[in-house]
Amino acid sequence: MSREPNAKLIAVMDEAQVSNKGLAKRMQETADHRGLDLRTTHISVQRWRNGSGIRPEAASVMADVLSTKLGRRLTPADLGFFDLSQAAAPQSIEYPGTVPDVLSMLDGLTHEHADAHTPDQLIIAEPDLSSAVLSWMIARPDGIQADRPAHRRVGMRDVRAIREAAGLFMQLDFKYGGGHGHKALRHYFREDVLPLLGTSYSEKVGTALFGAAAEISQLLAWTAYDVGNHRLAHRYLTSTLRLSQAIDDRMFGARLLGNLSHQANYLGNHAQAIQLARAAVEGAKGRATPRVMALSAAMEARALSNAGDTIAAGRAMNEAERYFECADTAEDPAWIGYFNSAELMGELCHCFRDLKMRREAVDQAQRAVDSTDPKYARTLGFCRMVLAQSQLLNGELEAAVTTASLAVDGGDSLQSTRFKRYVTDFQKEVSVHAANPAVAAFNEKVHDALTRLDEDDE
Repeated sequence: MSREPNAKLIAVMDEAQVSNKGLAKRMQETADHRGLDLRTTHISVQRWRNGSGIRPEAASVMADVLSTKLGRRLTPADLGFFDLSQAAAPQSIEYPGTVPDVLSMLDGLTHEHADAHTPDQLIIAEPDLSSAVLSWMIARPDGIQADRPAHRRVGMRDVRAIREAAGLFMQLDFKYGGGHGHKALRHYFREDVLPLLGTSYSEKVGTALFGAAAEISQLLAWTAYDVGNHRLAHRYLTSTLRLSQAIDDRMFGARLLGNLSHQANYLGNHAQAIQLARAAVEGAKGRATPRVMALSAAMEARALSNAGDTIAAGRAMNEAERYFECADTAEDPAWIGYFNSAELMGELCHCFRDLKMRREAVDQAQRAVDSTDPKYARTLGFCRMVLAQSQLLNGELEAAVTTASLAVDGGDSLQSTRFKRYVTDFQKEVSVHAANPAVAAFNEKVHDALTRLDEDDE
């Protein structure tokens, strides 16, 4: 069967005014710099133009090369690659059917290391995703097996200790990134938390205990996501969603769906991100505090903005702000305490940036930067990078580079793959100004910061 020519790749190469040989040369140079063995030739490029398949590593390098040439971010999908016939096989969610199943799965996950980086191409089978969401939406809670015979009796003091530990690990995550505490948290969850779920407790204590365990498990998911292990993060999130379903904790379940939406959005799976965020909003109505509802609506706004739906994104942003106006009218669980006005502004400035609303993006990002407590170092770094990108959109090159430099100075100790991507994305965007002394100095600063971080990891 004859292949159709890759019209997207041909069009982008024409726009970039690059020949087959020129693209092959640039790709090979980039691959050599990264230690990749691509062996790209002009014949390879012609085959790709004719519609042949491509290795993910080669597609990623090609996208980076053409992004630099054109001065805007391109993905392999923009070049006509990784359609349904070429993409990695969708992964099964493996949504646990029973409480013993979910506890067994979580125990298994604690034996996996988060530092095994995975590509930004996680694809989840749509039927599995829909089934998991539907199960959470309509299933009745399993309930707690209270007062069963056991060698140990658990009380609220144990629950308070777990929740205090969750708070401490969350502070470390915000300050140093997910790579800092994941290993210790994984050990704590496996050795000190999971065993308690099989002991004896009252129904009240058991419900609180499962909720506290879910907080630790969610944080394990988030730290794995932050260091780039998307498969592990996704499995933790869906397993924890099932754990929250057991005790009918709709509010925390909405938080987990919001996290899943956040990850899907980050990976470019916009349709799934929208579906997950809307499930969080609809599933938590009447069961969640206004602050939690504001977070869920903000996740929907982020997904819609990244998908380019200006009208729907605007509606979701307004909804998030309306919910947040009532945030102080209800007593929130401790795990949502971090979501203050600065965090909301941080979410919304991403929306304005993605919608290319230049002035609004700059204003909102500047307010987010000014309002964010430095103890939330990663959040502050994200907001500064969004401000830098927004300033660049607004034609303010010098201001953008200055802002990005401040972000790197403040975030060079972050063990966060996500933060590194914000920085490298910005580098690609300013690469057309590589001869500018300020841009050259910024690139040198990034190189030094990454070198120091690598040395700290040794």
